[in-house]
Amino acid sequence: MPAVSLCGGALRHEKGSVIPMSKLLIVDDEVNIRAVVREYAEFEEYEVDEASNGMEAVEKCRSNDYDLIIMDVMMPKLDGYSASKEIKRHKDIPIIMLSARGEEYDKLFGFEIGADDYVVKPFSPKELMARVKAVLARSAAAAAAAAQAPAQNERLVFGGLEIDLAGREVYVDGHKASMTPKEYDLLFYLVRNKGLALSRDKLLEAVWGYDFFGDDRTVDTHIKMLRGSLGEYRTYIVTLRGLGYKFDPDAT
Repeated sequence: MPAVSLCGGALRHEKGSVIPMSKLLIVDDEVNIRAVVREYAEFEEYEVDEASNGMEAVEKCRSNDYDLIIMDVMMPKLDGYSASKEIKRHKDIPIIMLSARGEEYDKLFGFEIGADDYVVKPFSPKELMARVKAVLARSAAAAAAAAQAPAQNERLVFGGLEIDLAGREVYVDGHKASMTPKEYDLLFYLVRNKGLALSRDKLLEAVWGYDFFGDDRTVDTHIKMLRGSLGEYRTYIVTLRGLGYKFDPDAT
């Protein structure tokens, strides 16, 4: 692999080609935390911007483009959850939530508003950088796959559940379901493998990627969310004790 050097905000190969740096927005009301995360992020050669509260983060995202946001939850003026929801309304930017609260409810709420990962304080800056790298890699892979994927015109109907694969829309008894991007990914993978037993590890690999920095409880959390979105058709997702899940619309 050719050597690279830092040059004017980008990584430059010896032959002169430029690789754009990923730009991160660090949002936290604690100066010391922003400083530590910035130090580690810049060491990993990311470009870094900062915001001290959710309101400032929303304003920065309106006028700037970022590849990933590290968002604290508890902040003055506008909390991290509300800021993330507002940002996601306009831009599809991966978000890693930071919070001192690690209960399942808090993580579920974070995932429901579209967070890509959830890190509990106190945290290891090295682990956080590993998560940043993993989320950026998954985001890039998903974008590349979407660009290269052939058009799909499939609209699958299972009773009152309609799934539009091409339009990434789901209808429950005629009403459009509101789901997070990861819920869509998980449901579509289950549907495309209808009737097959899928282990949690297989779902992690297929939906989150080989380098996902987490454990199989992430699958259970998102299955719980997905079932909630499907309403009475939640029974179509069958739990296989000790293994994982499968999509079976004939299940009773």
